[in-house]
This record gives sequence, structure tokens and C-alpha cells, in this order.
Amino acid sequence: MSLTLVVGTKRWSSWSLRPWMALSATGAPFRQVLVELRQPETKAKILEYSPSGKVPMLDDDGLKVWDSLAICEYLAERFPEAGLWPEGREARALARSVSAEMHAGFVPLRSACPMDLAEDHPMAEIPDDVKADVARIDAIWTECRNRFGQGGPFLFGVFSNADAMYAPVVTRIRTYALPVGAVSEAYCDAIMAHPAMQAWIMEAKLAG
Repeated sequence: MSLTLVVGTKRWSSWSLRPWMALSATGAPFRQVLVELRQPETKAKILEYSPSGKVPMLDDDGLKVWDSLAICEYLAERFPEAGLWPEGREARALARSVSAEMHAGFVPLRSACPMDLAEDHPMAEIPDDVKADVARIDAIWTECRNRFGQGGPFLFGVFSNADAMYAPVVTRIRTYALPVGAVSEAYCDAIMAHPAMQAWIMEAKLAG
């Protein structure tokens, strides 16, 4: 088995962080290829690895999978023992739904508050559309925790692909000092303390 994950600059690449968290949760060894973003040669460099011209991209012995959610789904199939989706059908359906919602939505939040792991940018005034996104995310996290979070500190108790999908959002909550409720604050603490998140942040800060 030879796994390679191609990722972008760790300070900014929220989409790369997602499969990094999921792949780390499997415990499988993997090689990382880091492509620096926002450089003249970035696009050409990514195209050496990914047919989409975007990061992330997973290479599993020549089988290429790109797009964060597609990689997370592939890893759940490839490593079923890792439990990357909840066991129960109802919990699994909710986990997939909220993951897809993150993948496709929250454009105002992502546009106004890009991931930046090197600096804090508290917002003096939060735009209404960003407030609406944060309120929806707060509601999602609270529902998941209240319904299925009894087995641990994550959305469905133990770490899952849903947590991988929302990990970059947690960084945005902290970087931009966006207000969420007590349940969501505790969830943010759990994500920030996750070993894979800590490793990613350390590398992001070391790179400057």
C-alpha cells in the first residue's frame, strides 16, 4: 500500500485540511506532497499530480481521487475499521447530510473569512450573511452533539468524516472570533486539541 496526499499551503488550504484529518484518523502511513499556493507556478505544479488542477488529491497506488468529500468517502470505504462514518443508519445519514451541506454551502462565511492559521482577524462587525451562516453551523453542531455525541467530544461522539469536513470552520470561528453557543464552543475545543489538527497548525505556523 502506497498512499500519497497532495495538499496546498497549510496556512490557507482548508480543502486540504479535511482529507488530511480523515487520512490521519485511519492510522495508515502516507506520504505528503505540499504545493505552495498563490505562486506563479502553482497551477502547473498541481497539474503534475491532479487532473482537476486543484488540491487536495489522493493517490492510492496509482488510483487518483480528488475533491475533499470524495477523498473522505473513499477513505471510509478503504479503511472501514477506522469508522469514518457513524455506525447507525440515522446518524450516518445526518453525518453525510451535514458534510455535503458544508461542501456545497456557506459561501458568505468562506468568502469573508478565509482560513488563515498564522494570524487572528477578529471581526469588529460581522456581515448579516456571515451571521446567518454561523447560526446555521451552530445549529448543526448542537443538533449532532445533542443527538449523537454521547460517545465522545466530536459531532457523532468519535471522530468522523463530518468532523474532518467542519475542522476548517472551527479555525474560522477562532480566527475571526465568531460567536457560537456553549455546545459549539466545547466542540471547537475538541477539534483544536485533536492531534492531527495540532500537527497541521504547527506545520502551518513554522512555514510562516
